[in-house]
Amino acid sequence: MKNKEFFNAVEMMEKEKGIPAEYLLEKITAAIVTSVKKDYGSKDVVFCVADREKSELRVFVRKTVVEEVSDKDTEITLDDAKRYSKVPVIGDVVEIPLETMEFGRIAAQTAKNVIRQGIRDAEKDLISREFQSRKQELVSGRVQRVDPRTGNVTLEIGKAEATLPKGEQVPGEMYREGDLIKVYIVDVKTNDRGPKAMISRTHPGLVKRLFETEVPEIYDGSVEIKSVSREAGSRTKIAVYSKDENVDPVGACIGPRGARVGNIVDALGGEKIDVIVYDEDPKVFIAAALAPADVISVDIDEQQPNTCHVTVPDTQLSLAIGNKGQNVRLAARLTGWKIDIKPESGFYTPQNE
Repeated sequence: MKNKEFFNAVEMMEKEKGIPAEYLLEKITAAIVTSVKKDYGSKDVVFCVADREKSELRVFVRKTVVEEVSDKDTEITLDDAKRYSKVPVIGDVVEIPLETMEFGRIAAQTAKNVIRQGIRDAEKDLISREFQSRKQELVSGRVQRVDPRTGNVTLEIGKAEATLPKGEQVPGEMYREGDLIKVYIVDVKTNDRGPKAMISRTHPGLVKRLFETEVPEIYDGSVEIKSVSREAGSRTKIAVYSKDENVDPVGACIGPRGARVGNIVDALGGEKIDVIVYDEDPKVFIAAALAPADVISVDIDEQQPNTCHVTVPDTQLSLAIGNKGQNVRLAARLTGWKIDIKPESGFYTPQNE
């Protein structure tokens, strides 16, 4: 069946929807086979071939040549086979082309419905593959709408949509239609409605990817991000390390006159960022993680796993603990250690934080 319009439509779909024509044709031919097979007892005798170069769609049935037909769906007599093969012999398989009219009205309608579903499936698969390839990556999305009731934001990311839930938004940030914002794809899940990207503005991975984008030394591997702890909208601590003695990992992240870290702070709406040098010695690492507070000593608790006791000057106690315990909490997450802080005098006197 010559059908240039059909193939033109497929190519147009490829351009507009971004669905590869070959993939779409594979779905469509499978749909036609599924539909037509019903006229042949659902037996595996129907085939469909789409030839883009010739703009030709062929649907045919393969039947075995026999002396006497016992199953009309799969067999054909020698005399009838001569209509489709010049010199057929018993046991041969002949291909019987079907014209569009022979599909029948019901079969054609079924094929049409399945083709529509095939296109939807192809679109879902394309979106899923696009999201999967960018999983745990930083992407830009344009705000399409903001739900006034839930506060959820719908973003357009490439050819797909994703929802930024209120709980994954940075406290205090406001979004307007048309805004271009960066989000982190945490995960991709598929349900009956298709692929769904779980996106976030609060995930520590967002900060990590921003540093990778802003700091060439991280991108080329000379500086490594060891860990990130974050309380979105307020403060982040990031631990960095370099095997190269000639590379200052903290300096590389901060950049000339603080330009690099400044750009990241701006992208996060003013969120404070502490860049810390990672050290394999947990005592050194924990002391650094409690910055900007000074630390006198770090003692490992031999009785409790991953627990330590930190001594700080009395005047530094509030700074080490931080507002509502934030500094020590972030340090604990960054290092993976439970941190117990005490003043040098041994007496804790509550101070205004």
